[in-house]
Amino acid sequence: QVQLVESGGGSVQVGGSLTLSCVPSQYFGNTCAMAWFRAADGKERELVASISTAGTTTYSDSVKGRFTISQGHGEIKVTLQMNSLQTDDTGVYYCAAEFSAPWDACSGAYNYWGQGAQVTVSS
Repeated sequence: QVQLVESGGGSVQVGGSLTLSCVPSQYFGNTCAMAWFRAADGKERELVASISTAGTTTYSDSVKGRFTISQGHGEIKVTLQMNSLQTDDTGVYYCAAEFSAPWDACSGAYNYWGQGAQVTVSS
């Protein structure tokens, strides 16, 4: 069973920076897309940023200009660089990926998830 392994996160003060990384425990087939979601207390999980294998990126309005998602070169990896962090960025960040079998097309649905990494921003 493929697992997504997250690293990074932690605690930082307002205005600080953190980096999250995510790699699969094993890999097969095609990588369709990878993304980061976050869940804050009392709020639904939301998409923070995504990146396709072609390099197309999307960001939520709340993080545009502050966060950068990137993919590995020569390895299956996704990184989220978070700058100018605010208290509203506090939450559990989840890595997500859509991997498909070599003979299957991408569906647009994330089918693998990480365990989550805590990010806490304090004032």
